[in-house]
Amino acid sequence: MLYFALALVFASSCLLMVGIYRLIFQDRILMAGRLAQLNKNKQTNPRLRDDLQLPLWQRIGKPLLSKVTRLFTHRMSSEKRVQLDKRLQAAGNPMGLDAGGFRLLQVIFTAVTVGAVLFRGYALGSSLKDLLLFLIVALACGMLLPEYLLSMRIKERRREVVRALPDVLDLLTVSVEAGLGFDLALVRVTERFPGVLAQELGRALQEMKLGRSRREALQDMADRVGAEDLSNFVRSLVQADQLGVGMGNILRLQSDEIRRKRRQRAEEQAMKAPVKMLFPLLFFIFPALFVVLLGPAMMQIFRHL
Repeated sequence: MLYFALALVFASSCLLMVGIYRLIFQDRILMAGRLAQLNKNKQTNPRLRDDLQLPLWQRIGKPLLSKVTRLFTHRMSSEKRVQLDKRLQAAGNPMGLDAGGFRLLQVIFTAVTVGAVLFRGYALGSSLKDLLLFLIVALACGMLLPEYLLSMRIKERRREVVRALPDVLDLLTVSVEAGLGFDLALVRVTERFPGVLAQELGRALQEMKLGRSRREALQDMADRVGAEDLSNFVRSLVQADQLGVGMGNILRLQSDEIRRKRRQRAEEQAMKAPVKMLFPLLFFIFPALFVVLLGPAMMQIFRHL
């Protein structure tokens, strides 16, 4: 009985000491437990750890924007979606937009334009008729301006490809005739010529490394860019590859042909210059010249009359 009482007293003392310890160091114990739980989550879920280190926009705004973009994508027909995707690829995928993202950008730009026009009209006290007219113009500008900017981006990229193509072909010709393979010559071109054409050739090389055939990669590149000279060049390469013709001769012939076409286009632009200069001369330069030359004479005539 005595041993039982001693054991009970010892157990009670231990429990009392543990209770006092937990009461005194309760905050520290809770903090240690939370830190241990966080370390466990970091070890068991590294993806969650990486997501928590991202900015608030990428954690909340980007998923929400992706859902809205998918909504616009699903509302488009497959034909329009494919056509718009091709145009975006020809423009170099500005800002990483897809078809749904581009439509969302159009809607946002239209909403901002309409809001700015309505606020401006309300501040100036415009009539209802003027507000309606401004609203129609704002809607048209909001929907058509992104399309226009996309078309301008496509044309600029195609012009840059056409300008860089002769020099690229010269380097390809020299490299192939020096003994390099065509793929290594393309690698040399991507290293020496920065620009749109080098980027597209680098993308074609990456696709070939992933297992696509050279013909398919080059044909997709030509379809993606949409430049006529590049399409003719790729078509000649595909035919030469199928027929077993030497690449050096084909590249030299294509280089001469593209340079001849570029010279013809320059001559055509030079022939159009006088016609384009006619309207500024008639409406801006000739009136000012007549005022300077005939103005004093007309003043003298009016004074004598």
